Amino acid sequence: MAAELHVELVAADRSVWSGEATLVIARTTSGDIGVMPGHQPLLGVLESGPVTIKTAEGNVVAAVHGGFISFADDKLSLVAEVAELADEIDVQRAERALERAKSEADAAAERRADVRLRAVTGVH
Repeated sequence: MAAELHVELVAADRSVWSGEATLVIARTTSGDIGVMPGHQPLLGVLESGPVTIKTAEGNVVAAVHGGFISFADDKLSLVAEVAELADEIDVQRAERALERAKSEADAAAERRADVRLRAVTGVH
C-alpha cells in the first residue's frame, strides 16, 4: 500500500489543486467518504460540500458544488461543476450571498453560500 495518493481537483473552468495526500474527505450522494491510499476503486457523485485534502504540509479545503469522484490505482479525481479553495473565498461576499438567498427563499443559492462559508471555517 502506498503512503500517499495523487489527487486532482478540477472545476469545469480550471485545475483547482493537484498534489499528494494521505486522506481526502468528500460528501457524496451516499454520504461522507474518506479515501486513503490503497482504497478500493470507486466512482461516486459529489454533493455540494467542503472537501478536505490532508497533505504532509497541512489541510487543503475547497468548496465543491456538484460533480463526481473517482479513485483507482492510488489516483483520486474530483471533477466538480464549481470548486474554489477556501483561501480564495471572500467571506464577506459569501455572507452577503447567504443573507440574500435566505431573504429570497432561494434554496440552491443558500446551499452554495453555506458550503463556501463552511469551507472557510472548516465546519463540515
